[in-house]
Amino acid sequence: MYKQNVQKYFENVTKNVPQYFQSMTHLQEECVKACEKTIDASLSMQQEFAKKNGLSTEIPDAMKTTFVDINKQVVQANTVQNQIVKTTIDATVQNIKTFNDNVSAFADLNRNIVQSWITPFTQVKN
Repeated sequence: MYKQNVQKYFENVTKNVPQYFQSMTHLQEECVKACEKTIDASLSMQQEFAKKNGLSTEIPDAMKTTFVDINKQVVQANTVQNQIVKTTIDATVQNIKTFNDNVSAFADLNRNIVQSWITPFTQVKN
């Protein structure tokens, strides 16, 4: 009965995991869109405010170059971070697969250990 309940539980988890990841991906996409739209709206409002009040929005070329360089570095750092995270996740998945492949061997080893503990007691009873 216990084994059947465990199997039913994991069948349910297996069925729901893809839906969970799809929902999380959708949430992340919506969050990114919301951030982008919020920043765009804020910049647009600031530009409009500056123009209506006769303020210049021009910046020196040196500042433009600095901003572009900083943005390139941020994008590069984000790319490296994503590669590290992906590599870490891939390694973790491989480790779990290796563990899964060896669960039976671990169970057999534990079974043999338990049997070696029990054998002296069963011999005493007989």
